[in-house]
Amino acid sequence: MNNASKSTGERLSKRVAHLRGCSRREAEQLIEAGWVQVNGVVTEEPMVRVTDQTIVIDPNASPMALTDVTLLLHKPPGFDTMAPLGVAGKRVKPAQQLLQLATHWAQDESGQRVLKHHFAKLTAGVPLETAASGLVVFTQDWRVLRKLTEDAALIEHEFLVEVQGEVSAEALHRLNALGAKEQLPPFKASVNSNSEAVTRLRFAVKGVHPGLIAYLCERADLHILSMKRLRIGRVTLAHLPQGQWRYLQDGERF
Repeated sequence: MNNASKSTGERLSKRVAHLRGCSRREAEQLIEAGWVQVNGVVTEEPMVRVTDQTIVIDPNASPMALTDVTLLLHKPPGFDTMAPLGVAGKRVKPAQQLLQLATHWAQDESGQRVLKHHFAKLTAGVPLETAASGLVVFTQDWRVLRKLTEDAALIEHEFLVEVQGEVSAEALHRLNALGAKEQLPPFKASVNSNSEAVTRLRFAVKGVHPGLIAYLCERADLHILSMKRLRIGRVTLAHLPQGQWRYLQDGERF
């Protein structure tokens, strides 16, 4: 929209209020919630000025205040979970830059409509190593963030870790014994699959922090090939494809 058109017409919220026969505040809520189209394009900014454009209000529109959302991302390796968007560059790739309309999982069952507002003011809930993949959390909801931070020592994280070579029962026993010997956060490692070339280990850890699993494997003389976080508390990665995200559903709790 050019400068001339900005100085003419009226605010979209005023036009919607007139068309809908509602208050200006209700009109703003309808616009911010993505229920209004201007010339066939969803517009979420109540302050936009309109003249003779075609304004369409979705017949199913509900003037409810916007709610804070939580987004679950299957982070690929190489992306920094905690890096803010402003530091993106050759050396740093913020995982948050993957959160966009194009990467929203088509099979998301939350029923939530994707809005621009949902990508603003997001905070990473729990860290994950840059080289690792798997479940990461971005939230606008202070209650979710408080749960993930204040209860960090109580929430169990599950990881699938591929290590080089075959892991014997004796090596697995030595690995699990490290927790008590070195007063580390509670964890349990088990064999998911085993072969001469690669062994897949499952780690269930409470109070996990970046570097812990790498340290455990190093102490047990195991060479990590890959690491993926499968679960945070009761929320699982499940079938979410790598590089895509979905909404945390109403009934899901960490």
